[in-house]
Amino acid sequence: MNGWLGVVSQAHVQRGVAGGFGQVCHGKAAPLRRMQQGDVLIYYSPTVELGGQPLKAFTALGLVEDDTIFSFDMGGGFVPFRRHVRYEHVRTVPLDAVKGTLDLCASPSWGIALRRGLLPLSKADLHTIASAMGVDLTAPRFTT
Repeated sequence: MNGWLGVVSQAHVQRGVAGGFGQVCHGKAAPLRRMQQGDVLIYYSPTVELGGQPLKAFTALGLVEDDTIFSFDMGGGFVPFRRHVRYEHVRTVPLDAVKGTLDLCASPSWGIALRRGLLPLSKADLHTIASAMGVDLTAPRFTT
């Protein structure tokens, strides 16, 4: 099981959770191909809405359900790519609550890395964030 951090506004994360899908990097397929069935996707939401009020929190955690990447026509010519994700019930965790313990934040330029939109997480960061969100990654549903 690998861990991934998707950087997406909270409003867009909520759409994905409601629809059972993951979407990153403005709907590009290539970043989704990096993930595999059984990987964990955690969302970090820098804002509530795209370009809106700051949030800076981890807002969702889910398990990539299969290896399928599919497109979805949202209208207006926008056809993003998505993955099937089964989301857990989690609590939102402010970045400041765990920032001091994350490998991700150890580099002075860590904020620039978030602009990539999808980042691999170290095992330690994956477990730290999941635990703070109330998820035990050693539970059978994550280990089978």
